[in-house]
Amino acid sequence: MAQNLVIIFNPAAGARRRAKLYSALDVLYGLGIQFQLLETSARGDAEKFARMAADQGRIVVAAGGDGTIAEVAAGLAGTQALLGILPLGTANVFALEMSVPLNPREAARTLLMGRSASVYPGILKRGDLTDRLFIQMVGVGLDSVVVHRLPPGLKRVFGKGAYVMQTLCDLTRHSFQSFKVKIDAVEVETSGLVVTKGRYYAGRFQIAPEADPRETQFHVLSLHQDHFLDAMKHAAALSLGRLPYLSSISLRRGHDIQVFGADLPVQADGDAAGSLPIHIVPFMQPLRVVVP
Repeated sequence: MAQNLVIIFNPAAGARRRAKLYSALDVLYGLGIQFQLLETSARGDAEKFARMAADQGRIVVAAGGDGTIAEVAAGLAGTQALLGILPLGTANVFALEMSVPLNPREAARTLLMGRSASVYPGILKRGDLTDRLFIQMVGVGLDSVVVHRLPPGLKRVFGKGAYVMQTLCDLTRHSFQSFKVKIDAVEVETSGLVVTKGRYYAGRFQIAPEADPRETQFHVLSLHQDHFLDAMKHAAALSLGRLPYLSSISLRRGHDIQVFGADLPVQADGDAAGSLPIHIVPFMQPLRVVVP
């Protein structure tokens, strides 16, 4: 691997993530590796910085969670630049998917001694809004409501616990409104949806055991929920690794996903991403990612 890195970091993520970042940078310093650290100050900076770095033929490293990785990946889309990962986020789903170590010092060494793998992100089309690249998943339903309502400060302080707290707040007041999903030529109705490129959700919990981000297709998980007790049952099954096998869950594969029928919020890679209707298609040029 080349030893000239651009590292893109969101300082708003909090002091704990900065401490993890410095732990990784210590490894690079110790090995005499050249790198440039760029800190974002507004949404869109990570994509802009990544695009500029890609033109210089350098390894571009996303230091953060899935949202930061997706922004950096958007800046690299369509280029031959390598995407490196320093997983500093709450769930680090994409890092787990690509077997990148969660320990920042080990992840730093992976940047230098690893190899590259080609993955195919997805594109989220949102009507009048700008198309959005995502690397792991898009969700509609209770999880997207939680993402939209979660105060950023709560997430910085409590990490994963913040999602649990917000879910408990929203669980009994969520309407579980149904909406329509068209998966290629098949139309279904559901009240919860995850369109995923990979196996994992919210950490190491498996929702699509056969999904592979190296393939262009999506795995579409429909959750049939009429009441908060259904959501609680699904949460318990998720923690036990049994969610995809419940009778109230359907799992399909497809390349063209349309979601419509209700004005519901949407989340992409754990960040708020507008509302329905949406259209999801593969990004047909591979993204090269540094992996162990």
